[in-house]
Amino acid sequence: MNTDHKLSDLMAVAAARATPVVRGIGDEQLGAPTPCAEYDVKDLVNHLLHVVVEFQALAAKGSADFTVTPDYVARDADWRERFAREADGLAAAWSAPGADEGTTGTMGLPAATVGAMALLDLTVHAWDLARATGQEYEVQAGAPGAPGLADVLEVLRGAVEGMAPTARSMGVFGEPVPVREDATSLERLLARTGRDPAWLK
Repeated sequence: MNTDHKLSDLMAVAAARATPVVRGIGDEQLGAPTPCAEYDVKDLVNHLLHVVVEFQALAAKGSADFTVTPDYVARDADWRERFAREADGLAAAWSAPGADEGTTGTMGLPAATVGAMALLDLTVHAWDLARATGQEYEVQAGAPGAPGLADVLEVLRGAVEGMAPTARSMGVFGEPVPVREDATSLERLLARTGRDPAWLK
């Protein structure tokens, strides 16, 4: 992973961008479609919340269970703030010494790759939710010397290239979507995962 910034710092950037999107989801929007065809808004919130919870355990070299996704939205009226806490917890977990070193998870993947998977979900699914609920997801520069979303996208560009063959064979990514010549870094990343950057519900 080629970056001057730590993985945990990039997760904090992605979490800070995702949290207002989740907070901005209205109850009346939970049944709306999303760019992930298999998920409506509620399903995708549950999936993303499950990601930020389980990948905290993976940062500590523990095990994670993705066989069943709990219905966080149904069982916790405060699910928006739960997401905010868990997203911050994800960045904190990956800031622990050694979190991005060695291997982790039942598949024994490099910890840095597993961390990049969490970062990717936190980024692209926040965009999915923003697009599905009429919100903006903008690439903003960080403060001088601090990482911004552009740094997150640069790291994910390389990570997605490495993940793509396996992810497509497993149905996690779709086939790349063509983009216009002047497409942004975010649009190019989304297209590489099989998303249409111009998706409208």
